[in-house]
Amino acid sequence: MSMKFLSAASGSSGNCYILKTEETAVLIDVGTTGKRIIEGLYEMGLSPEDVNGILVTHEHTDHVKSLKMIGKKASSARIYGSSETLHAVRDMAADERFFEVEPGAAFVIGDMKIHPFSLSHDAAGPLGYSVTAGDRRCTVVTDTGCITEEIFGYIRESDLLVLEANHEVNVLMMGSYPYYLKQRIIGDKGHISNETAGDTLCRMMKERRSSTAPKVILAHLSRENNTPEQAFLTVKNMLFDEDILVGRDIFLDVAKRDQVGQVIEV
Repeated sequence: MSMKFLSAASGSSGNCYILKTEETAVLIDVGTTGKRIIEGLYEMGLSPEDVNGILVTHEHTDHVKSLKMIGKKASSARIYGSSETLHAVRDMAADERFFEVEPGAAFVIGDMKIHPFSLSHDAAGPLGYSVTAGDRRCTVVTDTGCITEEIFGYIRESDLLVLEANHEVNVLMMGSYPYYLKQRIIGDKGHISNETAGDTLCRMMKERRSSTAPKVILAHLSRENNTPEQAFLTVKNMLFDEDILVGRDIFLDVAKRDQVGQVIEV
């Protein structure tokens, strides 16, 4: 069984990812404009009415901005998140639409099995999601200040991985942000850097059991402290230093901030 993935938006100003199988479609976050989310759905051959579930990672605006609007249009979709997250967005939908989930407790939507896991971020009960359908796995890891062993366990065997590469450390530290904000971003409850993303992917490639080349999308880039070119080059060079070649051993791309991306199938 295959899965299709599309990024409708990714970055500090808005995030939304779409996952689809033959039978099921889910949104992971709805933090960009409703118009762009619907555009992304159409690109996948879907309408809002086809959405079976909305998985919310946490309550920050760049992840829930259009929850009320998309929730109304995707009227048959339940809204999933931690109890803390759902409490924080309780005014965006009727109570009966919410479904609380817990880290480590998998649940099923159609032919997808969803595995929620804890993230390390300054939010109320933030979660990442690893989705399996048949023998395919797609994992989304953004908005975390560190990669725990639990998170890495989901990363290691993913066929498609959406991995945060928020900032280039030197650019952030030499930039204009106030000191407290720099410390927040680089802290254990902030965001992971290009360098940490590169280290994580090097470890993934050394420890994964699958012989197939994974597809990796670098995501949630900072507008001020990163560029798509910088993120790609930093990670590519770190992989190259470990004799892991982009295009041969691993496929690497960067999610667009303000545009609907291409459909990727695994």
